[in-house]
Amino acid sequence: MPPGEGDFGPVGRRARDLAGELSRRRIDPARDRTWQLGVVVGAVAGMGAAYLNRQVQRSARAGLVDWARAEQIAVVRLGRVAGSLPTREIRDAAAAYDEAMRRIVPALEAELGSPLPGVVERHSAVSRAEWASANLVVFRQLFAHLEAALGDRLRPHEGNLAEGLVALANRTVTTQQIALVLTYLGTRVLGQYDVALLSAEVRPGQLLFVEENIRSTAQSLRVPLDDFRTWVALHETTHAFEFEAHPWLRPYLAERMERQLAGFVDQARVLSVEGLGRLARTWRHRGTGGLLESLLEPEQRRLFRETQTVMSLLEGFGDWVMDRVGASFLPDVRLLRERFEERRGQPRRGFDGIIARLMGMDLKLAQYRRGERFVAGVAEAGGPAAVAHLWDGPASLPTEAELADPGAWVLRVVGPVGDSGR
Repeated sequence: MPPGEGDFGPVGRRARDLAGELSRRRIDPARDRTWQLGVVVGAVAGMGAAYLNRQVQRSARAGLVDWARAEQIAVVRLGRVAGSLPTREIRDAAAAYDEAMRRIVPALEAELGSPLPGVVERHSAVSRAEWASANLVVFRQLFAHLEAALGDRLRPHEGNLAEGLVALANRTVTTQQIALVLTYLGTRVLGQYDVALLSAEVRPGQLLFVEENIRSTAQSLRVPLDDFRTWVALHETTHAFEFEAHPWLRPYLAERMERQLAGFVDQARVLSVEGLGRLARTWRHRGTGGLLESLLEPEQRRLFRETQTVMSLLEGFGDWVMDRVGASFLPDVRLLRERFEERRGQPRRGFDGIIARLMGMDLKLAQYRRGERFVAGVAEAGGPAAVAHLWDGPASLPTEAELADPGAWVLRVVGPVGDSGR
């Protein structure tokens, strides 16, 4: 027989040897059939185990997440959410956002005293599922960094079925978790300035408006749909101004995220050796901060707080500008704000509340409020001239203490301000 034909390795050769031994023995037919059946079952089981091992090894070595599967799960789930719209209806909404941007851009440029770069031409009305697919890129970039850093620690040893099964189980669970996060956020995000902070390539950002969520939220708030579209677009376009008109901001945030990620990888290496006991001891002996902060090393905690300060400024500035500029062409901007703030402040209960806390949604709400108080305080203490210095560069960013004391920030960054500066 030519090599490879009918040869199933050691298991197959053992099966042939047994068959030959049986043919030389004189035993009764019933017993002979039993032996033959055992040989066949053994051979088949051996081939099945070998095949299973190869498949497990292949899947386990394919990475922490099955990205195609995660996207498929999220897209299917989001397609079943109440308020889903036909693709054609979402595409038809593009004209409403075009009109909103034509009103927003001149008013925003006049308020900020600066032209808005080309992101205004890169906006789209999307479905929840399309938003999830677009944001899967962010998760892939994050996990690519983790996989590159951890390397062989994530991969089972060649031929070790037990390790392969564990790795495959981890991959399955992580895939489901990614799909859960995408589904959860995909039902809540209204708009987004999409900028890939962890991407190796600096690509232009884009504005995404999740039409299904915007419609359902406008209906629940009992506000005019077109006004609400414009209000959301104004907030996200302000974020576009923050990033695109200030080239230092993206690399500043990216560098801190990279360093935090490297710290998390180092902690993962330690935990893989010392186990969860190390995690419990760390949590028990750290300060009185939140759960996430209590698990961070001092350097990571510093980076985390710096990042949170920037996020507070980003969100607070967006809300502050939205109120000032929106008043010029949205007659009910105060009503929009009041009802939306009421919605923001509603406590989430049950499973929804658990997911929100795990994902830091309560932290994001605090960022909005703290950041807006700071920006309003800067405007009060230093006027438009002081507000214009908010995005000068890393040195002009507020410290954590200055977020609670805008006057101290004005004094440090702008200097003494008389009545003429207001």
